Amino acid sequence: MIYTVTFNPSIDYVVRVNDLKLGHVNRTEKEYIYPGGKGINVSIVLKNLGIDSKVLGFCAGFTGDALKELINDFGCYCDFIKIENGFSRINVKIKAEEESEINGQGPVISKENLEKLILKLKELKDGDFLILAGSIPNTLPQDVYEKILKELEDRKINVIVDATKDLLVNVLKYHPFLIKPNNHELEEIFGVPMSDENTIIEHAKKLQELGARNVLVSMAGEGAVLLAQNGEVYKSRPPKGEVVNSVGAGDSMVAGFLAGYLSDGNYATAFKMGLAAGSACAFSEWLATKEKTMELFKTL
Repeated sequence: MIYTVTFNPSIDYVVRVNDLKLGHVNRTEKEYIYPGGKGINVSIVLKNLGIDSKVLGFCAGFTGDALKELINDFGCYCDFIKIENGFSRINVKIKAEEESEINGQGPVISKENLEKLILKLKELKDGDFLILAGSIPNTLPQDVYEKILKELEDRKINVIVDATKDLLVNVLKYHPFLIKPNNHELEEIFGVPMSDENTIIEHAKKLQELGARNVLVSMAGEGAVLLAQNGEVYKSRPPKGEVVNSVGAGDSMVAGFLAGYLSDGNYATAFKMGLAAGSACAFSEWLATKEKTMELFKTL
């Protein structure tokens, strides 16, 4: 079974506005409402690709109830822990001449709430996949990923981590199955400009030496690089297409990689599927669909 964790999920209210004028009443041209959060994105793309998963995390208030309904509408099974006070956040994303975002705070997650999540995670079995993705709300300890993996270190669970800097580096000792930094996040970790492919591969290898089994580095328009557990290095430019969306491409890549790996256990397939799904998202209004992903997969 596959489990994704989103600590601070949201309802994303996305609006398109022509000629946005601050201080004036503006009318939307289009508007969309989506469930938001990196782990949720991964689960939705997995479902689009025909793979079930369970969405874990926290919700609160009437917005939390609406969020669960949205997730269920996309065919995903949601098992959130209900927080009694506050409400799940709403993020407003304004697409105009320039893109702007107003992100809500979300509810306070107590120590007791976190313990309930850890109890759920302790039900995972050997061979399961656990995806930890995104930042940590300021109401939680910043080493919460570490705490979770320490609780699970006696299990043979395949952990995927998509996070930044210390959140990522500090879990490498638990030998995650996959990590997915981008080239800018590699720069933040090592303090070195990632000016070319060889430099990226060199520093991705250092993350492997620190414990990561597979390192997938996304490079936006330059494609991606995979340093696989079998010692192979896979690299490719992205498929051609018009980029219309930057939200969720990394999450789509993670989901595509996992879907490809589960299909035949081949890292070459996983890499191509990850790159195809990430690009499918970038070329679409929202997350990657199966139709678009497979269309691009055939071009790689």
